[in-house]
Amino acid sequence: MNKYELKDSHKKTIKEICESFGNKHGELINILHRTQEHFGYLPEEIQYEIALNLDMPLAKIYGVVSFYSFFTMTPKGKHPISICMGTACFVRGAEDIVQALEEELKIKVGQVTEDGKFSLDCLRCIGACGLAPVILIGEDVHGRLTPDMIPGILKKYE
Repeated sequence: MNKYELKDSHKKTIKEICESFGNKHGELINILHRTQEHFGYLPEEIQYEIALNLDMPLAKIYGVVSFYSFFTMTPKGKHPISICMGTACFVRGAEDIVQALEEELKIKVGQVTEDGKFSLDCLRCIGACGLAPVILIGEDVHGRLTPDMIPGILKKYE
């Protein structure tokens, strides 16, 4: 299989998304958002197909996807977990929270659990320094964490 080969149905969906924004270069971020909403993430194959539809260099698409933190090139779990690694969180034990999550979920940062329920990533700062250390599960903020709190928090999402 060619590195850039997608199913015809996926190509059709991407084409329809691009057309819904008039295939305009200025709509790239909207196109990427809509495409990510549909597919869940933006791997290189999907970026390539967008580049073809917009007659735009793949490097330009990749540059936008890799610059903005709300785009992802890797699949996420049903409940994506983001650990804040900003200064306040780091100083107050974010590394211990990472370790507790990795042990509890049996995955490393950047991975997805086998059942697809959880994915684990780190962020630079979420702006909730007063609650440090903090994790986001989806859009839910959990703060003032200690490692022993992790199993109970994860149970709420099972």
